[in-house]
Amino acid sequence: MSQPPKILPAAALALAAVLAPLGVQADEVAVAVAANFTAPMQEIARLFEQDTGHKARLSFGATGKFYAQIANGAPFGILLAADDTTPEKIGREGLGDAATRFTYAIGQLVLWSKQPGYVDPEGQVLRKSDWRHLAMANPRLAPYGLAAMQTLEKLGLAEQVKGRVVQGENIGQTYQFAASGNAELGFVALSQVTERGQLREGSAWVVPAAMHQPIRQDAIVLKPGQGNPAAGALMQYLRGPKARAVIQSYGYSF
Repeated sequence: MSQPPKILPAAALALAAVLAPLGVQADEVAVAVAANFTAPMQEIARLFEQDTGHKARLSFGATGKFYAQIANGAPFGILLAADDTTPEKIGREGLGDAATRFTYAIGQLVLWSKQPGYVDPEGQVLRKSDWRHLAMANPRLAPYGLAAMQTLEKLGLAEQVKGRVVQGENIGQTYQFAASGNAELGFVALSQVTERGQLREGSAWVVPAAMHQPIRQDAIVLKPGQGNPAAGALMQYLRGPKARAVIQSYGYSF
């Protein structure tokens, strides 16, 4: 006479139900992504899942707001910031693993208009008076906004255009102001208006890098992501050839 199983089928099913979510959690990481990096990260996340089986759950927004959420216990596993100072601060404050921090991209600022021929190759349009609104991200929250302000100061135009500036909470909202036509001009990220190195529409002035501080964008593993296999795999993947090819195709350097 055969012996009964040591674990009854119902008990085995219950055990599997308990263990299954743990397996899913181990293979998934929540990633806070700077708004300027939306398009390339969506592409990278798809490739990452195809190649590794791990999943990156993406949230997009302003780096400054992400820092506030992380400091208040938001369960992000990785931060892909729009600057290098926020990840450095996170590591210093023990909110993340400082040893994992690295520069995944260097961003490029552009002055862009949806209208073809509106922005000249030197950005002299800023000195004209026939436009009403200039969109830029909040320089206190978004590194691209800070770079835009530094550019205006370098040009000696910060006070002159002050009354016509419309601030977005992040670079994503800033792009929407310009793309909708509510602002004739906008300081946005090159990645938002180009595809495979070509301007998708409108006209643009690529701001020389010397006009603002380098927009070094750093990644760091946060406390909730420490020990998560998906977090480690994604940080490694971002350094790999497939991810780097995508990043470069959107106008970033390293």
